[in-house]
Amino acid sequence: MKKRALLSVSDKSGILEFAKELAKLDYEILSTGGTMKHLKENGVAVIAVDEVTGFPEIMEGRVKTLNPLIHGGLLAKQDDPQHQKQMTEHGIQPIHIVCVNLYPFKETISKPNVSVEDAIENIDIGGPAMLRASAKNHAYVTVIVDATDYAQVLEELNAEGQTTHETRRRLAAKVFRHTAAYDALISGYLTDLSGEEFPEQITFTYELKQPLRYGENPHQKAAFYSRPLGSDFSIANATQLHGKELSYNNIQDANAAIQIVKEFEQPAAVAVKHMNPCGVGTGATIEEAFDKAYEADRTSIFGGIIALNREVDAQTAEQLSGIFLEIIIAPSFTEDAIAILTKKKNIRLLTIPFDQHKKDNWNSVSVEGGLLLQEPDTFGFKDAEIQVVTDREPTEAEWEALKLGWAVVKHVKSNAIVVTDSSRTLGVGAGQMNRVGAANIALTQSGELAKGAALASDAFFPMDDTVEAAAKAGVTAIIQPGGSVKDEDSIKKANEHGITMVFTGIRHFKH
Repeated sequence: MKKRALLSVSDKSGILEFAKELAKLDYEILSTGGTMKHLKENGVAVIAVDEVTGFPEIMEGRVKTLNPLIHGGLLAKQDDPQHQKQMTEHGIQPIHIVCVNLYPFKETISKPNVSVEDAIENIDIGGPAMLRASAKNHAYVTVIVDATDYAQVLEELNAEGQTTHETRRRLAAKVFRHTAAYDALISGYLTDLSGEEFPEQITFTYELKQPLRYGENPHQKAAFYSRPLGSDFSIANATQLHGKELSYNNIQDANAAIQIVKEFEQPAAVAVKHMNPCGVGTGATIEEAFDKAYEADRTSIFGGIIALNREVDAQTAEQLSGIFLEIIIAPSFTEDAIAILTKKKNIRLLTIPFDQHKKDNWNSVSVEGGLLLQEPDTFGFKDAEIQVVTDREPTEAEWEALKLGWAVVKHVKSNAIVVTDSSRTLGVGAGQMNRVGAANIALTQSGELAKGAALASDAFFPMDDTVEAAAKAGVTAIIQPGGSVKDEDSIKKANEHGITMVFTGIRHFKH
């Protein structure tokens, strides 16, 4: 009795060549639908599955391989006497190789304005059933879901007449990963349609983008995965024009940079170190914006990541090339800018489509033994119920400084204080255990520039000590959420020093 292979694929890459090689090895080939047509048209002898089952494809092809004569051949223990007896009794022949890939569900739901009906029709049923059956029975069945595995399977068949147990187990594991990812996309799609925010179980799937040299430190292994159908406005989907591959820390910092720069509609530049902004600048041009970001902290920007929300031109590139930077991210670079910047061998140049930004439904953070999910913090100045709680209203310039500070401070690790003028950051105090400590860092960094500047706080002042420190430094405007039981103490202190203070009603903790 000839060995049998069942081939039924949506992605037909390499399937013809694979089938021809199996035929040379004297395999009998079973197939269905489009795969069968493709093979027959190219001279491969094929047996239709309905010839084996004696039952036609029905219900628009929804039912064709779900049959004991197929699944018995996939699940039989081929050296078990009882199984052999039952196969003989029921006319079941064993299937030794299964090559199946699934209806293109991901590709279908990624289409603009796809209908629910079209999405549902592209949920494969028979394919996953065959794959799971074959993978379960990998002691006897070689199951292939990825065309890149054809070559190794053929190599082993030609050398030994069969695949090794190690190969079959590796391929079986790949199948279960594949079907699990497929089901995760389907469950996510249907969960979104049903409007459930926190279902009793949740499954995410990610695809390997690249192994990394190491993680946060050289002794830690790491890899970078991307989310299928994720936002194009992401480091996972960036185009790298130049430079060596990104590191784990590069990716973290680059992500932080683009999250900040997307806050701005006017030309803006953001410099990031260790996931905190060390300089943010805005201007009439992107060159001016970068100049201001650079002036904000000439020391910390060394070895940093820069994100700009406008095309990088030659003039800006000249400025950028004068500093040691790890990464520059922008919507695009002019040819002249690329020529200037690529003179530096190791600098990474990334482009991201800023017009393709879309809101993520959830942010996730892993903790030992669990996962935290939350909505992204998209609350901005325009969303706040602004209250001027002091005697003095902000001036026009102070309003601009307050808006800038509020846009930046939500991206700084808590406790966070940011000091700004109307177009750039002057000092950043990040990740301190008390608020006045963060304020002292930001104000010290600002120095004399704090006079007449604005101060933004990610959360309320539990004491009036931060207002006192701001007043001593010469700050004239403060923006904070408010909500402390001692708010009146801070308001009183601000009025004593002629500081205007604005409450937003919303905090921006970032852990």
